[in-house]
Amino acid sequence: MMFPARAALAATLALPLFAQAPAPLRGYPAARIAEQHALEAKARALPDPVRARRYLEAMAADPHHAGSEASKKVAQYAAELMRSWGLETRIEEFEALLPYPTSRRLELLGPSPYTARLFEPFLKEDPDSTDTNQLPTYNAYSATGDVTGELVYVNYGIPADYEQLKKLGISVQGKIVIARYGRSWRGTKAKTAQENGAIGCIIYSDPHEDGYFQGDAFPKGPWRPAESAQRGSIMDMPVYVGDPLSPGWASEKGARKLNRAEAVTIMKIPVLPISYADARPFLEALQGPVAPVEWRGALPLTYHIGPSAARVRLAVDFDWTTKPLYNVIATIPGSERPDEWVIYGNHHDAWVNGAADPVSGAAALLETARSLGELVKTGWKPKRTIKLALWDGEEFGLLGSTEWVEKHRDELKKKTVLYINTDANTGGRFGVGGSGTLEAFFAEVMRDALEAKDRPEKSELAPLGAGSDYVAFVHHAGIASLNMGFGGSGGSGTYHSIYDSTAWFLAHMDKDFVASRKLSQVTATALLRASESAVVPVGFAAVERNVRQWITGAKDKLDIAPVIAELDKLAPLAAAYEKALAANPNLSGEKLARLNALLIGAEQALTRPRGLPQREWYKNQMSAPGLYTGYGSVTLPAVNESLQLGRMNEAQAGIAELTASLAAFRSIAQQAIELLL
Repeated sequence: MMFPARAALAATLALPLFAQAPAPLRGYPAARIAEQHALEAKARALPDPVRARRYLEAMAADPHHAGSEASKKVAQYAAELMRSWGLETRIEEFEALLPYPTSRRLELLGPSPYTARLFEPFLKEDPDSTDTNQLPTYNAYSATGDVTGELVYVNYGIPADYEQLKKLGISVQGKIVIARYGRSWRGTKAKTAQENGAIGCIIYSDPHEDGYFQGDAFPKGPWRPAESAQRGSIMDMPVYVGDPLSPGWASEKGARKLNRAEAVTIMKIPVLPISYADARPFLEALQGPVAPVEWRGALPLTYHIGPSAARVRLAVDFDWTTKPLYNVIATIPGSERPDEWVIYGNHHDAWVNGAADPVSGAAALLETARSLGELVKTGWKPKRTIKLALWDGEEFGLLGSTEWVEKHRDELKKKTVLYINTDANTGGRFGVGGSGTLEAFFAEVMRDALEAKDRPEKSELAPLGAGSDYVAFVHHAGIASLNMGFGGSGGSGTYHSIYDSTAWFLAHMDKDFVASRKLSQVTATALLRASESAVVPVGFAAVERNVRQWITGAKDKLDIAPVIAELDKLAPLAAAYEKALAANPNLSGEKLARLNALLIGAEQALTRPRGLPQREWYKNQMSAPGLYTGYGSVTLPAVNESLQLGRMNEAQAGIAELTASLAAFRSIAQQAIELLL
């Protein structure tokens, strides 16, 4: 303990010699900046790593896949917590086609037969590995099927690999293919196999990407052990996400549904994931040419391409039933602008226990919710309404968030200022992607909420593709969105396995829950900054810069002059808007309401009603998940992806659509400036 006199002296010496002016806040009048910084600092002091660990241990205690009673219990647990913190909370129920496997069989026939175990064994170091009600290893939205044929190794199973096979004179027509995880999303591997005439697809985790080659395998290290396999959906998400039977409308009890044959996002061939222990006998059975060096994995065998002399049998079946989804929605009503919403979401469902994916992110969201609840208890109320969501069914194909957006689409488009998304949060450096309209806003959030060592080198926001619950918000409804989290701290080799457990997480990931606290601090700062600002935190400059960069690859193939002309008009307006905003941050009354309504529509101006070529559900012209890149984004997809696929007419039509979007976006900038002047 320090003596009082010495404490007073120490406090005096700790004061700066000259008071420092608070960092500027875009869109805030000078008189409110210090108060806002103080509010945010108070919120950042509240997240507690001990509490975050408690949430993770509770939510990841049992397997809780979407559609299960355990998933409902996790939703109820989170809802009760948020109610206990004084937040108005409800569970909003939807339903979706959620196929669970009823049979799985993979056999190598012939003189050296082998039947795949398709089982992840108990590890004494991981008590949860013996939990009951684990979903077995499978790929959701595989077709039911029982096929037998020769086997061909297709490397990562991406389009370029099939081009290489054609050069080698090897066909997969009528054959079963085996691909390794990596370089693309699993659904791309299944779709590409299907399009090239394969009758079945096996996807395995090669240790070169996901096991001992990368580091020590669990339990010694964080990487995938030999008999572990990666579950996962293979829904054709680049076409649309959400319930396969209700594309574009909410899937609720009594709502109309497509029949399963009409659902184009369900694969037409059987697909199954396996471990590298199970994969080895199948790879050893391959004949034909030795695989190129870049095709070789890290198993102790010579990698051949095939085909195999022995035949392979792949048989899978599913129950194909509709099951419930439970979204948890907490609301803190706005005191001045209740019809303007700031939303933050993370999913709660997991393939098994899901300590990292998604509970590490869900725990951080809960601490953000508790922190805001503590502020409410002091008498604070947000100026805009804040909503916090824990989505269900993300793992199957972003089901819960998509159905919620489709149900509330018109209201969301009218009211939502921005959507913040998080997911697995395992530690390491901070990463963020998002809408260019939010870049200037979030640069200031990172400046104030992150230590210098955690900040990305650049404040530019990476374009969004797919892979988490922001998709329906930004790509379908045109709502400005951010996706963020701490990652890259080490191996993620238990991804979608029974070993994504509390024991694994505490041994190898964010064991002190420092990343959980940091993420809560960032999201709380962003929510407060966006909810308290007078003016919706949208900017125009990053969009102009991005499109100018992204269109350059098309200049030798298409007439991009109309796009460049719009960008040349937008550039000075983007700068003029920032100047006008800085000069007049005290706007109020009807003018402010009109300005905010305009700015809420800015991201929507970058969408087109008829959507992207051959996938109308995706509306945003700035980016989308690529048809063959899976989670990875394609920028200006109506133009650039059409060019990549050789669809010149579609690409030129994309130029017209992009020009129209930029003109509408520019008009919003012009009107916003006029309101500010």
